[in-house]
Amino acid sequence: MRNKKYSPYRLFLCLLLCAFIIFGPFYFIENRPENKVEDVKETKWRGVITLWDYPHLDVKNGTRFGWILGKIKKFERENPGVYIELKPLDLKTGPYEIETAIKTKTYPDIAPVGADFTVIHQNILEPVDSYLTKEELNDYRPQSLAAVRYNGKIWGFPCMMTTYTMFLNLDLFHEKGVNPPKDGNWTYDEFVNTLKELTYDKDGDGENDIYGFNSFIGENDYNTWGILLSDGAKIFDKNLVYKFYDKKAVSGLKKLTDLKLKYKVTPKNFGQNTEREAWESFYKEKKVAVYPTGTWAVNVLNKLRNEGKGFEFAIANYPIGKKGTPVSICKNTSAYGIFKQEDKEKLNMCVKFLKFISQEKYQKELYRLGAFPVKKSVGEIYKNDRIMSTIEKNLVYTQNIPHHPNWLKIEGILQSQIRQVLLEEKSIQDAINDAKRKIMTYNEIAKKMNRK
Repeated sequence: MRNKKYSPYRLFLCLLLCAFIIFGPFYFIENRPENKVEDVKETKWRGVITLWDYPHLDVKNGTRFGWILGKIKKFERENPGVYIELKPLDLKTGPYEIETAIKTKTYPDIAPVGADFTVIHQNILEPVDSYLTKEELNDYRPQSLAAVRYNGKIWGFPCMMTTYTMFLNLDLFHEKGVNPPKDGNWTYDEFVNTLKELTYDKDGDGENDIYGFNSFIGENDYNTWGILLSDGAKIFDKNLVYKFYDKKAVSGLKKLTDLKLKYKVTPKNFGQNTEREAWESFYKEKKVAVYPTGTWAVNVLNKLRNEGKGFEFAIANYPIGKKGTPVSICKNTSAYGIFKQEDKEKLNMCVKFLKFISQEKYQKELYRLGAFPVKKSVGEIYKNDRIMSTIEKNLVYTQNIPHHPNWLKIEGILQSQIRQVLLEEKSIQDAINDAKRKIMTYNEIAKKMNRK
C-alpha cells in the first residue's frame, strides 16, 4: 500500500480540530452566563463623571483631598477625554446634602454611599456584582464586604476601613505614676479608677484643671458609643426592630453619663461642648488623659510629637462591660456607590474609576490617611507602626452602623436624648423611654409614607 502524504495545511487543521475537541468544553464551562463578569477595560465613553467625597487628612501633604485628587489626575491621564469632577463634602453636613440631592434627583454619579443603608434602601444605586470576579470578591475582608451587601447584592466598592479607639496622653499618666491598661484592655471599673487618678487640680486654685476623660455628643459621631454598648445592648434586633430600651441599654447609658455626673472625671461642659472644643482640650491644651476618636488622629498626634508640640501617646480599647469584649461602632467601611445610570458605557467608566482607586498599590498608600486596606492581598501596611498595627488587629471589635433605612433620623434622636441626660435635663429612664417613643413613632410614619 502506498503511504498518503498530507499537506502542512491539512495537518494544521487536524491539530486545530483535536485541540477544540479537548479544550472546547472547558472554555464554554468557564464562560457560562452566570460566570460572566462585565469587561470595562475597552469602553470608549468620554465625558464628565461627578464625584462627591468626604475629606481624608493626608499626612504626606497636609491636605484633606490630596489623596483622591492625585488618583483623579492619574486616571484622567490614562483615560483621555474622561474628567472626574470632585465636589468636597463636609463631614457634618454631607449626609444631609446627599439626602437633599436624592430628594431633588440632583445626585452625582459617584458618592461615598456604598455602605449607607439609608441610600441603599431607596433603590437608586447600581448593583455592581456583575463587575466583580470571584477572586476579587474573595480578596475583600469579610467586614468590608458585609458593609456593602444587602438582599444578596453588592451595592458599592469598598475603599478603606477605619474605627474608633481610645487615645491616651502618656505624659499625664507618667506624671501621676498611673499605668496604662495592660495590653490595651481594661474593665469599666479599672477604667473609672484610672480616670479618677488622672483628674486633679494642677495649679492649686481649688478647681480641677486636668481631667481623666473628655468627648462630645454629635450626630454622625460614635466616639462614646463603645461605652454605651459595652454591656451588650442592641439598637435593633435581626429584623431591624428598635430594641435600645432594655436593662442593658439603661446600664450602658448610665456608665457613660456617670463619668460626668457621678465620678466627675470630665470637664463640666461635656455634653454641650463641640467636637473642636473637645479635641483641642486633648491635643492642644493637653488637659485630658483619655480621648476617644478615629484612627485619623494617629497621624496628627505623631506629627505634633515629632515637631515638639505634642506628647507621648498610646491607644486602648473601650472598657469591657458585661458584653465580655471591647466594642466600638462606626461607619467602619468607606465605600463608593454609583447612582443609577442611563448610559451603560458611562456606568462602565464609573466602575473602571472605582476599581482604579482601590487597586492594590493604592491600598498600600492608605497609611497616609490613617486608614486600613479592605483587601486581604495587600497584607500589613503597618508592620513598623506598633500603634496602627494594634488598632488593625482590634478591627474585629468594630461593628458597622445599623442597616436601617431611617438610621440618620434615629441616630439624631438618640444623640439628643444622651445629651439631655448629660446636661441633667432628664433622667436616664426618661431619656430611654422618650427615645423609644419618638423613634417608633417616626418609623410608623415613615412606613406609611413609603406605602403611598
